[in-house]
Amino acid sequence: MASVSKFAGLGLVDPLLRALAEVGYDAPTPIQSQAVPEVLKGRDLLAAAQTGTGKTAGFVLPILQLLASRPAAKPGNGRPRCLVLTPTRELAAQVHASVVTYGRYMDLTSTVIFGGVNINPQTKALRGRIDIVVATPGRLLDHVGQKNVDLSGVEVLVLDEADRMLDMGFIHDIRRILKLLPARRQNLLFSATFSEDIRRLSDGILTNPVSVEVAARNTASELVHQSVHLVETHQKRDLLSHLIRTHRWEQVLVFTRTKHGANRLAEKLSSDGIPAAAIHGNKSQAARTKALDQFKNRRIGVLVATDIAARGLDIDQLPQVVNFELPNVPEDYVHRIGRTGRAGSVGAALSLVDGEEMRLLTGIERLIRRPIDRIQTEGFEAPKPSRAGVSAPGGSARPGRPGPGSAPRGARAGGPRSGGPGNRRPPQGNSRGGPSRGSSRAR
Repeated sequence: MASVSKFAGLGLVDPLLRALAEVGYDAPTPIQSQAVPEVLKGRDLLAAAQTGTGKTAGFVLPILQLLASRPAAKPGNGRPRCLVLTPTRELAAQVHASVVTYGRYMDLTSTVIFGGVNINPQTKALRGRIDIVVATPGRLLDHVGQKNVDLSGVEVLVLDEADRMLDMGFIHDIRRILKLLPARRQNLLFSATFSEDIRRLSDGILTNPVSVEVAARNTASELVHQSVHLVETHQKRDLLSHLIRTHRWEQVLVFTRTKHGANRLAEKLSSDGIPAAAIHGNKSQAARTKALDQFKNRRIGVLVATDIAARGLDIDQLPQVVNFELPNVPEDYVHRIGRTGRAGSVGAALSLVDGEEMRLLTGIERLIRRPIDRIQTEGFEAPKPSRAGVSAPGGSARPGRPGPGSAPRGARAGGPRSGGPGNRRPPQGNSRGGPSRGSSRAR
């Protein structure tokens, strides 16, 4: 399918084009060029796109247009016409922010509901007219149980980051929700990868769908410079602190396997004079929002996160991702490094790998179908060959190579931005009050 150079060429109406122009978006990304016309036709959609490709606008824009162009079949309070399901609170808040931003000149209402915050404002919002609900599955079912929401009028269902919802064990919640929806509806399923589980899920939900895939299956972005630093476990914290100071990294997203590990690493960096914060599932929503805002505003330079907490984070021009520990599932590596190298910008991903993680590294290299460069820093030992097997794909570690994991040219924090909704986070207005305040009229 040929790409479209301007949003006007996608068949979008003037209120949407006006909102896009006001936030500086001119040209659609590939996923938007392919998805928007098909959604406007009322087709079911199965779309695979890496994080940062602009997929949110790819479904929000046409849904707003469809709902604005036709009256509700049975209008009623607490009876949404569109339901968007997301795996995490952060992603739900960001999708809702896009709905508000792009729909500001349309007479449509929306709300976002997720756990970890007071349920009462959400209940109050659902008592009125609601066109679009963005929700996490668990909190949505809480409202269903309290009879705060009626899903029988849903015209469009979106499963966003469906692969992550499956990974997080939401399949039973999703099936419960599907039983509450009308049989006739439009279905849109977005996923970073087309795994066999996703194929099975889509077969049970989608009807004659259009398939859109804007990146090769399970591949890491070519715009991300990937490297591996072989290092003993006990030296990882000191090494990371050394690299951040030496290369003057200004914004670093660091992934750990556990919540406790995230806390300990953030404390270590802070004690070394590097402002850092941790986000994970045990943190309150207020604490997570505060840490993310501080990171985006550059009041702290390092955000340490677990995979689940980081899912859906939208950070402009993030230059550096560090895997403090490799994930157990190779696909999660692709999700992690997808936080950088977004929407045409370049970035860097560095993994700190000890001897016990070499088997995980081999699985990652097999998935992305290429070896990852090994690098070394003087004073930090590589695991002994007998343990680590440093002859694994990617070659031997090379001491003395300058700038391990440093951001490639053009990826510096504060560098020029490239256009398009896949690159810039839409403004959220009063971000402190947005997600927890309930409904917003998208005008």
